[in-house]
Amino acid sequence: MGRRRPGGGSSATQQAAKFLGVSVLSGAVLAGLALPAVGALGLAARGTMEGFDEIPAMMEQPPLSQKTTILDAEGGTIAEVYSRNRTVVPLEDMSEYVREAIVAIEDARFYEHGAVDLRGILRALSRNVEEGGVAEGASTLTQQYVKNVFVEAAGDNEEAVAEATTQTGAAGLGRKIREMKYAIQLEQELTKDEILENYLNITYFGQQAYGIEAAARRYFSKSAADLELHEAALLAGLVQSPTAYDPVNDDQAALDRRNTVLTRMVGTGDITQAEADEAMARDLGLNVSEPRNGCITAVNDAGFFCDYVREEFLSNPVFGETPEERGALWQLGGLTIQTTLDPGDQQAAAQAARDHVYEDDEVAAAVVQVQPGTGHILSMAQSRPYGNDAEQHQTVINLNVSYGMGGSSSGFQPGSTFKPFTAAAALEQGISPAQEYTTDYEHSVPFEDFRNCENVPYESADGPEYELTNEREDERGTWDMTSALAQSINTYFVELERQVGLCETITMAGRLGVERGNDVPLEAHPSVTLGGQETTPLMMANAYATFANRGTYCEPVAITAVTDADGEELTVPESECTTVMSEHTADTINVMLGGVVEDGTGAAVGLQDRDNAGKTGTTDNRADVWFVGYTPDISTAVHVGSDTERMSMENLYIGGRYFAQASGAGVAGPIWSQAMTGALADVPASSFNEVDVPRGNDRPDRDDDDGDGNGNGNGGDNNGNDGGNDGDDTGDIFGDGNTDFDDWPDIEWPPDTSDSNGNGSSNGP
Repeated sequence: MGRRRPGGGSSATQQAAKFLGVSVLSGAVLAGLALPAVGALGLAARGTMEGFDEIPAMMEQPPLSQKTTILDAEGGTIAEVYSRNRTVVPLEDMSEYVREAIVAIEDARFYEHGAVDLRGILRALSRNVEEGGVAEGASTLTQQYVKNVFVEAAGDNEEAVAEATTQTGAAGLGRKIREMKYAIQLEQELTKDEILENYLNITYFGQQAYGIEAAARRYFSKSAADLELHEAALLAGLVQSPTAYDPVNDDQAALDRRNTVLTRMVGTGDITQAEADEAMARDLGLNVSEPRNGCITAVNDAGFFCDYVREEFLSNPVFGETPEERGALWQLGGLTIQTTLDPGDQQAAAQAARDHVYEDDEVAAAVVQVQPGTGHILSMAQSRPYGNDAEQHQTVINLNVSYGMGGSSSGFQPGSTFKPFTAAAALEQGISPAQEYTTDYEHSVPFEDFRNCENVPYESADGPEYELTNEREDERGTWDMTSALAQSINTYFVELERQVGLCETITMAGRLGVERGNDVPLEAHPSVTLGGQETTPLMMANAYATFANRGTYCEPVAITAVTDADGEELTVPESECTTVMSEHTADTINVMLGGVVEDGTGAAVGLQDRDNAGKTGTTDNRADVWFVGYTPDISTAVHVGSDTERMSMENLYIGGRYFAQASGAGVAGPIWSQAMTGALADVPASSFNEVDVPRGNDRPDRDDDDGDGNGNGNGGDNNGNDGGNDGDDTGDIFGDGNTDFDDWPDIEWPPDTSDSNGNGSSNGP
């Protein structure tokens, strides 16, 4: 690089250009480079100087758009996302061959002339007049860099891009004049090497590669620092026309262009003829790396989590006061985003979803895990793969989150998994777990006994009474809170809600972060305690994590650290933790929900090696089945149901297994158990805080697991406005009308051996 001129400032040639006058230069451009009508020269010369002076003195140089890298909690790459596949590198991290090659082919006198090359203009003018058209350009590398700045600033605005690249007419002349003025300015501010560095980082090399580093990795799968002579010459040749010389699509054109660059390098004295001959004897030597852009490329089935990270970034004011500011920062990229995703937990959750619900099933599984005490989202998985190809059963709808964060339009009814919130509200009011209610299988409560948060009695168009049933006809008698949770007694929890208060119930759920799946608060409807209003798996997992965290709720977060392209750390959203119930209340809930997995509806899937608690849920007509459970270390929510339209999960195959009637314990429960077991494999067992939970005196013993099938549940439409009665999971964990299949683990029961009558009773063996 012996021709390099250190420092900035004006050269003698540049001073001469100024002396001759910009009007002469612009006239030459108009006459010989842009327009065939040489007679327009005088007109341009008269009007150019005034326009030149009106151009702003300083050119804004926007930061270059680069790729953003999303990392998991251990620093592994989840995915790279970008609007421009670019990685900015300093000049010293570029092969000397590529620096020499780009100068040789694009501006051989770059280190000798100023911002505008008079000799080049005159040479191009002469040739273009001879050819009768534009056969040669005369822009210097500095001018080319200026043009690329305008193109970069235009982004995806086609009109602005056209304006920045137009070649003819008055617009083309105006662009050339702007380039000249800004080029002169830049050569006063920057050294030649700084301009060359900027140029090599901004230039487009084809195949979605912006800048020399991305181009080196795209075509040769190596860094720009490691480019050999023949590789550097190939990339330098692409700049003039990335499409015409694309080596992926036209190897001969690319080879010819590469050899032209090598010949130029001999002419400039950068290499010898022998070196050029050796390089020309080699083939293109491509080692193409396919671009991996966006959440579609996420590893470990983390596409939905990747998309959630994007949504969290774009929605959180910490990354910009307005949506436009946050969007511009994301578009600019160059960020390194550290997230909460635990790769082991993610693998366990994704595998569990895929093992139990196939991607081409009529229904889909969603699994999400949250860390109690931090709100960190540890995993987020689905049985459907992430993507836009519906024929491959792909989807980009995140079934774990609300509509505003990329989820379904409304979420899913949680069924009996909502009941612990009513229990928590009761305990906070001083109602004892020993509180008993005696009901029949069928039950009704006057609507006017429920009041909303304005203390107005609830009114329903369905009549004066809220009518509901339990799961099975033999579920009549007396229950306390512990047994009612274990056996999921609907009538008990409607009575408890009546005593606690409808407003108090939804207020407690709201303090636990639970709202509707369309991002609006829960409505004051009596069916809310039975899970009649849609919510999301993430909300449910995080709410149960509050129980595990002894009553302190932490907002869910996915991002823990962000650095920009300059390595500067950005402020990130922190999980705000708030005490929403007493420790004693949470501890009591933990003990009672522990009974669910010990000898209640979730007994078949409870973890055997550590303290755990949870709740099953099966909604009206078996449209949604749930299992939400936790240990002191992790909270997991599993939902299974249709991801397209509400449908009854009866008489269908899920994950290759026949279900006469799906249930929370039979379908969602095994997914939860597998995901939890995998996530906790290397985590020492920890314990919940022990408390004494008072029991009722007159309750019947309903802790035996002799249920004979799942009920159909009554009432409850998609909006939670009618009933919302929850058919749950007692006894029949596989939902085929038979009692607990664990009694016959080696028998595969065919569909016609069960006698399911639609409301839970059966005559199975």
